[in-house]
Amino acid sequence: MSFHLPFRGLGLSSNLSVHDVPQPWALLEACPGLFDVVEYSAPLDIAQARREASLFPVLWEARERVPVLFHPVHLNLYGPELERTEALAALDAHARAVNSSWVGNDVGWWHQRGQPLPGYLYLPPPLTAEGLADAVAHAHHVQSHLSVPLVLENPVAVWRRGSMHVLDFMAELHQRTGCPLLLDVGHLLSAQLAAGLSLAQGLDDFPLAAVVEVHIAGGVVTRGETGRGFYADDHTQPVREELFALLAALLPKLSSLRALVFEGDGHPADIAARTLRRLRALWPVRSGAVLSWRRAAPPSPTCLGASAPWTLFDAAYGQSPVTAEDREGLAADRSFRLAVLADALDQHWPLSRLVLAGTRERLEAFASSPQFRSHFEQGTPLAPAFGAWGRGVVRACPEPAGLGALAFDTWAQQVAGGSGRGTFPVDLAEALFAARALRRHLGTRAWATGVVETSGLEGLAQVVARAPAEPWAVHAVWEAGRLGVHSDVRNMEAEAENGDAG
Repeated sequence: MSFHLPFRGLGLSSNLSVHDVPQPWALLEACPGLFDVVEYSAPLDIAQARREASLFPVLWEARERVPVLFHPVHLNLYGPELERTEALAALDAHARAVNSSWVGNDVGWWHQRGQPLPGYLYLPPPLTAEGLADAVAHAHHVQSHLSVPLVLENPVAVWRRGSMHVLDFMAELHQRTGCPLLLDVGHLLSAQLAAGLSLAQGLDDFPLAAVVEVHIAGGVVTRGETGRGFYADDHTQPVREELFALLAALLPKLSSLRALVFEGDGHPADIAARTLRRLRALWPVRSGAVLSWRRAAPPSPTCLGASAPWTLFDAAYGQSPVTAEDREGLAADRSFRLAVLADALDQHWPLSRLVLAGTRERLEAFASSPQFRSHFEQGTPLAPAFGAWGRGVVRACPEPAGLGALAFDTWAQQVAGGSGRGTFPVDLAEALFAARALRRHLGTRAWATGVVETSGLEGLAQVVARAPAEPWAVHAVWEAGRLGVHSDVRNMEAEAENGDAG
């Protein structure tokens, strides 16, 4: 059986939220011809995407004028369990409904039973024969349920696991599955830094003719104590010059290239436009012939789990000590994951996360807790897992700050999910101000000293503990997925008037 891959051209990515920049369709309306295709992420089920992705109606209305490619980060291509057949049926229906020519995704463990790893910071397979076998099983399983090609993307690899080169791994994965490839040049930089290699090393023997799509995005390179570099795949950052240079060298060699996509999440429209114009100058091609791609026959069923994904999970999140072959890489990877985890928790626990898990040690205590792992094993949300852990902490060591912060955040979440207004029996307005002020203060000092002075959290605990036991009118809402809490001036004025009248 053969697939047909049409030419899609220069693209811009989107997470389909009205709160994000840039918004591709608005940018294209302002700058006609700036790019040709939108690649987006959304839930696999199109009905869920319509409910949760606020820009989906814009995509749907414009899909005939502006082609789209579906790149769902909700899709596992590694991990301890294969995707449910119901989810893959929904994925196929979604891709066909929007006329996505293919479905692409990073080869990684993105979610467990529907619950994403914090920040969608997936775990890639180890670069070993066992990791390859598991990735092959996942790819065959997904492709066997799709009526469009599955395109496999090389994953980020900060922490070196296994002796295979990532390009050799992806070449063998392509060979065993017949799936075309997506080459992310930033992800390649992460793997080359982890392996101590030059950026282009290994490309001479790589099957470039199998690459149908290329990604380029922003990222940050930091240096460890030994001088080793680590690449953080943060799309909100500028694109590094070495990636532009590598792309310029590669483009003439990519005979099957159907799309070049800038993952510009978080870039203001004018800055995204600047990058897109630079990419257009590197790759001015606007059309091409349809590429025929033969679909490989699925193999006989294979046993999944040879690479022990849960062991990798435990190492990445601190449930096992740093004893890996790449101790420095694992430590850097764990630090990045803890930062992403803290941000994810702050969305639901803006006060109690600082009070109960404001230091690295306390954050690691949560990440290595049974509550954290069980939330993935059971497919339950992250927020309740932290709540359960926090309740255990305050039961073991009751003190006013922890009890008050946890009680308030729990109550505020319920109010935000209901009427949005309520009265809390303790006035924590000063504590919320202190939390914001302390984040700013400690962050500014960290820039100067290179150290986050977490001992400063003692002052926040004092403010929480001394909060007056008097009614506090609160307005609590979800703002772009974050819990926003404000003093409800309207209700306080009404209560004051009622008090005066009495």
